[in-house]
Amino acid sequence: MAETVFERSVSEPLQVRTEPPTDHIADPGPLGLAGFAMTTFVLSCVNAGLVAKAIEPVVLPLALFYGGLVQLLAGMWEFRKANTFGALAFSSYGAFWLSFAAYVKFIAPGLPAAAATSATGLFLLAWTIFTAYMAVASLRVSGAVAAVLIALLATFALLTIGTYSGDASITNIGGYAGIVTAGLAWYASFAGVTNATFKKTVLPVLPTAAR
Repeated sequence: MAETVFERSVSEPLQVRTEPPTDHIADPGPLGLAGFAMTTFVLSCVNAGLVAKAIEPVVLPLALFYGGLVQLLAGMWEFRKANTFGALAFSSYGAFWLSFAAYVKFIAPGLPAAAATSATGLFLLAWTIFTAYMAVASLRVSGAVAAVLIALLATFALLTIGTYSGDASITNIGGYAGIVTAGLAWYASFAGVTNATFKKTVLPVLPTAAR
């Protein structure tokens, strides 16, 4: 008579796992970077004046789902991988895109013009401060990731200045900086997925020395 599952679990010796518990979890970094890159690219094309301001709502679905929800999930998986930097970065910037979508859709339309300028400027300033210390931390991650955070810091700073000053040309420059940021994030994502798929370094990311 065949053993039941319970009988086998009792009669067979206990198997102890020796591999790290996160080895079976894929790297969520390329996913988080891809979501961030695409959403940043679309919004930055608007900020740079490359496309009409009227089509800005096209960024909202991306901000909700790819840059927002998917990037937030990547942050949660980084927690599982015990990657403090990745967990904080992806969770926070995923929340940035979700809050951006909510602000544009529900808050900004109801604000007087003067209040909207101050509110948007404060929103951007807060994210500039956060990005500043994340840029410092990124210097111990890799050259590719550090380049993304430094470019993002410049983007937020320019957009903040452009908003408070009312100078559209500074906002346009911030848009171009955002396009550069998106390109760098796409490269880091491309390198991550390609190197993992080919199981060798195809595209360099300039990792820092081991801690």
